[in-house]
Amino acid sequence: MNQPTSRRIAVIGLGAMGGAMAATLHKAGWDVTGFDPSEAARKSAADAGISTTDSLPGIAGTPYAVLSLPAASIVETTVPQLLAAPGTVAIIDTTTSEPATSKHMAQLAAAQGAAFIDAPVSGGRDGAATGTLSAFVGATDAALEAAGPVLQALTGGNFSHIGGPGSGNVVKLLNNVLAAANLASVGEALGVAKAYGIDPATAAASISGASGGSKVSANMYPTWVLTGTHNSGFSLGLMARDAALAVEIATRIGENPTLLTAVANQWQDALALLGPRADFTEIARTVAPAITPAGAPTTTPTA
Repeated sequence: MNQPTSRRIAVIGLGAMGGAMAATLHKAGWDVTGFDPSEAARKSAADAGISTTDSLPGIAGTPYAVLSLPAASIVETTVPQLLAAPGTVAIIDTTTSEPATSKHMAQLAAAQGAAFIDAPVSGGRDGAATGTLSAFVGATDAALEAAGPVLQALTGGNFSHIGGPGSGNVVKLLNNVLAAANLASVGEALGVAKAYGIDPATAAASISGASGGSKVSANMYPTWVLTGTHNSGFSLGLMARDAALAVEIATRIGENPTLLTAVANQWQDALALLGPRADFTEIARTVAPAITPAGAPTTTPTA
């Protein structure tokens, strides 16, 4: 594989997550160039001291690249452009993508002596901003070694090497559909508690210290749902997409996860009511509207 020649790195996708990761890398001493088709996203990154470009081909061959993109289809069009000039050492794809896409991109990169790893992340914008994300990594051993310095900067070493290319995507999608299930089930449970005259915050705290507890009951509901703020920074549209994709990759190999399918359908129903731009914690407004000050959805969703 190509050998690292510098700490130059491109960050492709400067949204909430990508912009925060670019800032983290910049603070850690990397020479960062950010790209996003959105002028507003580029300006926000520039205001944080990050060099930006409006030309993706212009950063081809940058030794390292981090992708933070909204869909696998965009990964498929981006990676060949980055590999169009020599010099790429490693491409780290933090997108919640599809395993087949990652396998193909890894093959394209390897043919040019470069590494491609699928490393979808968890930890939200706060984790991205502080370099404390966790990552689910799919890669060959050699590709993981090549991408190691970047992973270290973004996660502080908190990543799991799941297996070969694509395996990180599989486990991240399963993680997200389980989180989706938990968000819906905790909401329903706290709705029952409220109907019995029990304070949902008290119920959530009690459950969180017992066998039914989770990050959802301990943190997400107290922070974003029971307060009515619903400002986690992760959209309902993306979570609904991930839940549906988790079921889709299961059916492709002959699995039939009935509970997860029901969960994915529930999120599609919420998507129809709230629209893709709603915060993902607003699922509570459809499963237990009485427990959040935001209440049940009453307006036409924004496309």
